[in-house]
Amino acid sequence: MAPHRIQTQADVAALGELPYAQFMPHTHVYDALRAAALRHADRPAITYVREPDPAQPVQTWTYAELLARIHRTANLFAALVPPDAEGRGPRVAMLLPNIPEAHLTLWGGETAGVVCPINYLLEPAHIAELVQTSGCQILVALGPHPELDIWSKASAVARECPGLQHVFAVGGAPGARDFMTAVDAMPGDALAPAITTGADRVAALFHTGGTTGAPKLAQHRHSNQLHSSWCAAQFYAMDERDTLLNGFPLFHVAGAFVYGLSVLLSGAQIVLPTLLGLRNTTFMQRYWDFVEQHRVSLLAAVPTVMGTLLKLEPGQASRGSVRALLTGGSPLPNELAQAFERRYGIAVRNILGMTECAGVVSIEPFLGPRTPGSCGLPLPYTEVVAVNAEGQRCAPGESGIVRLRGPNVGPGYTDARRNTGTFDDQGWLITGDIGHIDAEGRVFITGRAKDVIIRSGHNIDPQQIEEALLQHPDVMVAAAVGEPDEYAGEVAVVYVSVRPGASVTPEELSAFANARIPERPAYPKRVQIVPSVPLTAVGKVFKPRLRAMACETALGERLARAGLADAFEIRVADASSGLQVLFAARNAEAAAQHAEAVRAIMAPFPLAYRVAVQGEES
Repeated sequence: MAPHRIQTQADVAALGELPYAQFMPHTHVYDALRAAALRHADRPAITYVREPDPAQPVQTWTYAELLARIHRTANLFAALVPPDAEGRGPRVAMLLPNIPEAHLTLWGGETAGVVCPINYLLEPAHIAELVQTSGCQILVALGPHPELDIWSKASAVARECPGLQHVFAVGGAPGARDFMTAVDAMPGDALAPAITTGADRVAALFHTGGTTGAPKLAQHRHSNQLHSSWCAAQFYAMDERDTLLNGFPLFHVAGAFVYGLSVLLSGAQIVLPTLLGLRNTTFMQRYWDFVEQHRVSLLAAVPTVMGTLLKLEPGQASRGSVRALLTGGSPLPNELAQAFERRYGIAVRNILGMTECAGVVSIEPFLGPRTPGSCGLPLPYTEVVAVNAEGQRCAPGESGIVRLRGPNVGPGYTDARRNTGTFDDQGWLITGDIGHIDAEGRVFITGRAKDVIIRSGHNIDPQQIEEALLQHPDVMVAAAVGEPDEYAGEVAVVYVSVRPGASVTPEELSAFANARIPERPAYPKRVQIVPSVPLTAVGKVFKPRLRAMACETALGERLARAGLADAFEIRVADASSGLQVLFAARNAEAAAQHAEAVRAIMAPFPLAYRVAVQGEES
C-alpha cells in the first residue's frame, strides 16, 4: 500500500478518484497486517513500558514476532471453537488494558472470528450482559493484579454466562488457563487450514451508548476498520520512521484503530505506557522522559490529558522528536490547543470519530494548518454533510445534524431494531452531532443533539458556555448541562474543576462566563465547583452523570421549599430512556404521607419517577 500526502480537500478529492483497490488492496485485517509484517519484519512493532521508570527494561516485539504471535493466538481460538458449517469462527470477549496481550487477543481474535472488546470499568452485571448478547464463547481477561482488579469481575461474569466455554487469565489465575502459556503452545509459522481470510466479514462488536440501558453493540467489518485506520495513517503522514505513544484502551475505537491499527499498517512503532496507561500518575510525572527515551514522534491524548501535560514541569527531557499531538473524543478548546502549541512547540491536530464507523469521520491533516474549532476534513471515498430539520443538505456554514456514509460506516447494531435514528436504508450514519461543513470542506461540531440545552424552546449550545469558562486561568475542566426547570424546561448549569490551590469562587466564575457568553439565555443558572468532573475511561466528560447530578440538585431544592428535605433522599440515574428519579423515603409513613406532595413537585417535569422506602428500592 502506497502512502499518500494529504493537505487540503483537493488532495482528498483527488485520492477519491483513484480505484479503491489501489488505495486499500486488502479486505481482511489479517492480510493487511501480514503484508506489513513481511515488509517490516525486523522493525519494532509494539514496545511495552512495564514500569513507570525509564531505567527499567521494556518489552518489544518486532513485526515478525507480532505476526507469529497473531498466528498462534488465532490458531488457539480456532482450535477451541472451530468454524461452523457456514465458516463462522469463535467469538472472543476481551477484558484487558492496552498491553501486548490485548493486541494479540484483538488481532488474533479477528483473524479467527469476532472479538468483543469490553470496558473493564463497567459493573459485572453489565459486562455479563454484553458477553451474553455478543454470544462469546471465549473470555480473555487480566488475571489478579495489584494495580488493576479486573479478575474479580471476570470471575463473576464467568459464573453468570453459561455460554462461555473457555476463560483465560493474562498473568495466570487460580482455576483458569494462563493465556500466554496456551498461545505459546500453538504453531506460529502459519494459520491453521480451517481459518480463512480475504472475505469482508464482521470482525468485531464494540459496545457504545454509555453504561446504562440494554447493550448496544456496533458491528465492524474488516473493511470498515481498514479504511478508518489507513486513512488516519495518511492524514497523519505516518511511515515506518514514526513512534506513537498510545495510552488509549483497546475497547475504545481510537486506541484500537486511529492510534493502533493505523500505526501497524504503516510499519511504525506503538509504545504502550504501562498497565494503567495514561492513568498511571507516576508515568505521567516522567512523561517527557519516556518520550525522549523512545524517540516518540506522535502523541495521542484527549483534551483532559493535554491539560495534565500543561501542568507538568518540562524538566530537561528533550521533546525534539515529537511532531504532533493527536487528539479527539471530546471538544478541543482553542485556548487549550494554543497553550499547548505555545508551551511545547508541538502541533495539535483534532479528529471527529464514532464507534459506529470504526473511529473516524474526519481528521485535521498533519501537513495542513490547525483551524480553531475544526475537526478536519472528511475521509476520502466518504460523504459528510449537515442536514437541516427538513432533511435538506445545509449550505456551507449552515448548522444541522451531521451524517456520513462511506467505507468506514459499519453495518449497524447487532440488534437491528436499534438502528432506527442512527442508520438509515440509504447507507447514512446519523451522528447526532450538531455542526456544519465550511466552504473548504472542513467539519465543525458545535454540540451533541442530546447535549443541547433547550430553554423555553431556544437551543443553547453547551460548548459556548464551556469555552467561556475555560478562558479563566484557574479553570481546568468545564462541563455544561441542562437542569430541569418548571418554567423554562431546562436552564444551563456548569460543573467546574479548578487548579489546585485556586481561590476563585462560583460567583466570580459566573460573572467571568457571562461577560463572554454572547446570548443571555445561555448564562448559567449555577456554576458549581467540584473536586473532579466525572470522566469516562478515556478521559471524556461523562455528561449523563452530570445531568443526573443537576436533576438531583433541582429536585432537592423543590423538596426543601416544600419542607420535605428530611423525608426523602433523591437519586437520579440517566438511563437510555431518559432520567429516572427515585424518591427514597426515610420510612413507610413518610412515603404514604407525602406521596401527593411529591406528585405535585414532579407534575411540571416530564420525568419518570417513583417513590419507595429506603432499603426497598429494588
